[in-house]
This record gives sequence, C-alpha cells and structure tokens, in this order.
Amino acid sequence: MAKTITIRDDVYNRLLSLKREGESFSELFERLSDGADPLETLRGLRGCVEFRDKEAMLSEINGKREERRP
Repeated sequence: MAKTITIRDDVYNRLLSLKREGESFSELFERLSDGADPLETLRGLRGCVEFRDKEAMLSEINGKREERRP
C-alpha cells in the first residue's frame, strides 16, 4: 500500500543526496530507519582502511576545519 507524504524541498534534496543508485525512496527510508548505531558502524570498519600518508591526511582535515571557522 502506497502513502503520499509532503516534505520541504530542502529535506527532499538532503534525502536525494543520501539515496543510492537504483534505490527507491521506500528502500532509503527503510535503510535510514533501521537505526544502525554509528559507533557500531565505525567499530565494524576499524582496520578496513589503510592510510598511505596519515600526516598529509590529518593536515588536510585540519586545514578544512580552519576554513570553515568564522
């Protein structure tokens, strides 16, 4: 059974940016509402990434943070 919902344009655009290729909005809402704990997600990814130049990466991150600060 289908339902019609109304959302603001800015919310629609945010959801659209989260939607995966070939994923319906129903599938997106289902994925987002599954309630995965962000800390558990990070723990599951631990050790999956290899940094080639950790210092350069940290320097870039810190530079971007400084650009955002007023």
